Amino acid sequence: MSAAAALSADDVLALPAMPTAKQAFQAMNISQDSGYALIASDEFPIEVLKFGRAFRVRRSDLLALLGLPDSSTGEA
Repeated sequence: MSAAAALSADDVLALPAMPTAKQAFQAMNISQDSGYALIASDEFPIEVLKFGRAFRVRRSDLLALLGLPDSSTGEA
């Protein structure tokens, strides 16, 4: 499976409130295979929410993991 390009900080900040797992993988610059393996082994570094067959994360959790400011909370 080909790796998707990593997201820039601006791209990550522009993600919706509940980005997909694939978007989180891109933001973290890891492959889909690695990301899904971490989810399956319950070792993904942030909480993953499952909605039917879709995996989502909270943007605020992703931003905190990456050390990026969450402008929606007013925190730096």
